Amino acid sequence: MLSSFDRLLFIRRVSIFQELRDEFLVKLASVMDELSFPSSHTIFEQGEEGRSLYIVVSGRVRVHLGDQELVQLEQGSIFGEMALFDAEPRSASVTTLEKCDCLTLNQLQLIDAIEETPEIAVNVTRALSRRIRELNSKVKTYEHQLNSINAQA
Repeated sequence: MLSSFDRLLFIRRVSIFQELRDEFLVKLASVMDELSFPSSHTIFEQGEEGRSLYIVVSGRVRVHLGDQELVQLEQGSIFGEMALFDAEPRSASVTTLEKCDCLTLNQLQLIDAIEETPEIAVNVTRALSRRIRELNSKVKTYEHQLNSINAQA
């Protein structure tokens, strides 16, 4: 478990919370839950209902569609954020690669945070955009590889 002070120091370095006022971060840090997961634990599966955003405090997780890995995330990374905004089922599964500690922020907590400090919505949107760009780049790479294989056949 992180002390209140360590929790504040940690979330201050997380991309979606950077540039936010310390008094707001103190309040936000106090409402987050801390969860620990063993290695090879599925935190959530594709298709499940989601109402929480997760922040990796320690360890690593794997975001995947079935056996296809999309990305590995480490300390300071966020995941599960899409479900907070669209109320759609989880778009991918997340499994720990090693023992993992996470902070969570649920939908109501995030809505309260956005009402108090709208900048957090901009920061989450930036994080989502960055993730979409990374996935688009991977899709282009896979398409190029597939086209090269088809051309050689």
